[in-house]
This record gives sequence, structure tokens and C-alpha cells, in this order.
Amino acid sequence: MNESIDTAFRREVLASCGASPEVADELLNHPGAMGAPMPDALPTLPLDDELHVEAWRAYEADAGRMGVLPALQRRFVQLRFPIREGMSQQDAYRAATRRGACEEAEAFAPGLVPHDPDGLALVVHPTWAGHVPVLSASDRRDFVSLVQAFTERNEPVRVPNSVGACMVAGLNNWDRIASYRAAWERDHEHDVPGNGWADEFRRLTQRKELYQDRLIILSRGAYSGVPAADFGLDEHDWLDRSLVIRREHECAHYLVFRLTGSVPHRVLDELVADCVGIVRAFGWYRPEVALRCLGLEHAPACRVGGRLEHYRGTPPLSDAAFTVLARVCARAIEQLAVVSQAWLSPLGRLDGVARFIYAVSRLSLEHLAGEKGIGPVVAS
Repeated sequence: MNESIDTAFRREVLASCGASPEVADELLNHPGAMGAPMPDALPTLPLDDELHVEAWRAYEADAGRMGVLPALQRRFVQLRFPIREGMSQQDAYRAATRRGACEEAEAFAPGLVPHDPDGLALVVHPTWAGHVPVLSASDRRDFVSLVQAFTERNEPVRVPNSVGACMVAGLNNWDRIASYRAAWERDHEHDVPGNGWADEFRRLTQRKELYQDRLIILSRGAYSGVPAADFGLDEHDWLDRSLVIRREHECAHYLVFRLTGSVPHRVLDELVADCVGIVRAFGWYRPEVALRCLGLEHAPACRVGGRLEHYRGTPPLSDAAFTVLARVCARAIEQLAVVSQAWLSPLGRLDGVARFIYAVSRLSLEHLAGEKGIGPVVAS
């Protein structure tokens, strides 16, 4: 697409949503305005699994026998430490997580204690981006603790109530390193003594795919913290649908990551991922659910604490720019209702989901919000 024509169209859409030239400049230059470029064509689907998935299949099997937390505590030493202020600076914690000195965790037993251990579940979930480990918690407090342990080095960092899912990336897995070392030592048991494993370990650290994992953590609570009554649903029904929305939402992000090499953090990606999750949970796209879950039920006003606020950015968008962004999002959600009608049958299949995500994610938010911008997507 010609860049000047593309920018002119985006400015036109922003102006129609009340943006002055200065506000349009602010939005167009915002760090979250554009994502990493998509490949020119979709690769063969499904994509191959990432290397860590094989290990997680064993963890899933062990979780079925001994329980989720005991199975994961055997492999991830941070789960043997409690969530506590200053924990990441403890010498024992640093030795355990940075050097694999798991014995250092013994003084902190029993470590992480779940409120509902039976409410934890671990599955290796199939997607067209490859299988991905999904760890879910029925109790909100357990979800928060898992996020803090895996992403905040066991520090009690606040997790907003509107956040119920987390994709963990770059998770060092000392269990995989130990397995790699055991195999390497078997293959080199007759080598001349020397630095041996120390040299091999240095080589290993240059290949992160051999020791770093990726997984999705989900809460079973109401999606975006929105109560069931807001949609006229039974509480249990809404919780079941919320889990599906969260899972499929994160799997949509996972596909974009596999295609672009970066984890998306654009409002557009949120709208697309929500669309996929809502269709998979309800069988069709419900724009009122998308608006309410973003905090835009009274757009362009955004409810305090609404999820859209997480995309205000750093430095944050001005009030004027944020109001325009809310208007653009509301229009984009209306257009997604049109697009999803054209894709409704394919969205029921995983390959249709993948092609939908690929097609829409190549757009800008303004192209999705503008009626002329969605033509190529509907025609895909």
C-alpha cells in the first residue's frame, strides 16, 4: 500500500472522529499505532510447535497424576518461593532462579500456597500457531500469584482487576537445561577432560529456544471484570464463556507473535483478539460485549478502569487523543461486526480464525474503523 495514500486515509478517518491535525499527529506517531509487519503470505498451517512444547506435554501428564502445582514446582523453582516484598533480591532466590540452585528454596517451603489447588488446570492447547501450554486458575488470587511468580519475580506487584490473562515469554526453564545437560554428558562421556559442560552451557545460552518457554496463564473469573448480569447471563454460563474468550484471545496474540516475532500491544490487536474470543464463545460476534469489556459502553467516554486505559501508552496519550481513540475503537467494533458476518462460518474453524487474524492484523486501526478500509478483508 502506498504510504502517503495510507496516511492520508488514516488522517481522514481520525478527522471524522474529531481529531485536530495535532491530535492526528499524536495518534499516528503513538508507539502502539502500528505493529510489526506481517509476512506477505501466510505460511503453511498449522505452524510447527515451539521446542518447549514437548517438555510441557510431560508436565501436563504429571499434573494429571500429582496435581498441577506439585508438577510445576518440580520444574520451576520460583513456585517454591512465596510472593513477598523484596523476594527477588534475596540471595537464595537469585541463586535458585539464575543459577538453578534449587536447594536454596528449601528454607522457603512450602513456597506458593494456592487457595484452590483443585481449581488449577494445565493443558497443552492446539492452535494454528502450534500447541501452547495454558495454565488456568479458578480462584482469582491464585491467578495473581502465578502471574507474580512467573513475570514479577515473586514480588507482590498489583495485577489490575480487568486483567485476567497473561502470556509469559522468555521463561527460563532449568528443567530443560538439566535434560539438555544429561543428554550432552551421555554423548560426551569419553571426551578428554576440560571445560566441557561449561563451554557447552555458554553455547546453549546463545540459543534461547532451547531453554526459554512461553505459556498462557488464565483466570476463570468474569472477562474484563464485567459481571454476568450486564449481559443477562447466568453466572456460571458467563464464567465458562469468559474462559473461552480469554483463551482464544491469547491464542490470537500467539499467532501474531509466531508470524511477526513480537508480542502485539496495539489496540487493533485487542479488538481482533476479542472478536475471535467472542465468536468462539458465543458462536457469533456481539459488539455490545466487545464495547463493555473495553470500558466503551458509553463511547467515546471510557469507564474508569476499563481495559482501553491500558493502551494509553507511555508517555500517555492526551485526553483529546484518548477521546478520539475511543471513538475510532467504537467504529472499528461496528466494522468488525460486518467483517465477522462475512467470516462467520470460517471463524468456526481454526484455519478460518488464523486467516481472519492475519488479514485484519495487516490493517491499521483507522483502516478497520473506516468503511472503505475493510473492503480487502471482506473480500479475502
